[in-house]
Amino acid sequence: MHLNIPNILTLLRIALIPVYVVIFYLPWQYATQACALVFALAAITDWLDGYLARRIEQTSRLGAFLDPVADKLMVAVALLLIVENDPSPLMSIPAVVIIGREITISALREWMAEIGARARVAVSVIGKIKTTVQMVAILLLIYRQPVWDIPVYTIGYVLLYVAVILTLWSMVVYMRAAWPSLLEKSGQSEAGD
Repeated sequence: MHLNIPNILTLLRIALIPVYVVIFYLPWQYATQACALVFALAAITDWLDGYLARRIEQTSRLGAFLDPVADKLMVAVALLLIVENDPSPLMSIPAVVIIGREITISALREWMAEIGARARVAVSVIGKIKTTVQMVAILLLIYRQPVWDIPVYTIGYVLLYVAVILTLWSMVVYMRAAWPSLLEKSGQSEAGD
């Protein structure tokens, strides 16, 4: 297996997940700040690995597979631990929507690739905006403490709901693009699936 710089950054992002979880549970005064730092580093590697892959032409099949997996794992783990800190329906529902959408769209992309129509569900501009808002929201929710008089947690909460709206919107965009393929008859019986 040949590892290039973008793939190493993606693997680093995956390796940061257990680090994040361990720090989250440490009985340490600065655990939330350290968790926020780890999540910020993961978010930066997410942007950087894609940028470098295109810039220095180091795209690979491994990177195309690992990058979305790393993103979804980090976001799902962060959201689960945020909900553990704030186990209310107002926090749980957006987490379920975001994680559910990620699973749905991943399955849709896999299926579309199987039938040779992956380009119909390529990442859209709205998907990129959703990811940015979602990452900022999660970062602020992890950090929790106010900065000066700025209510970081409240801003993160509001941005999480903006991310949910963008999440649902982008899912509709992807589903509409895939819908004609979903309705086509395959000629084989799908019973039992």
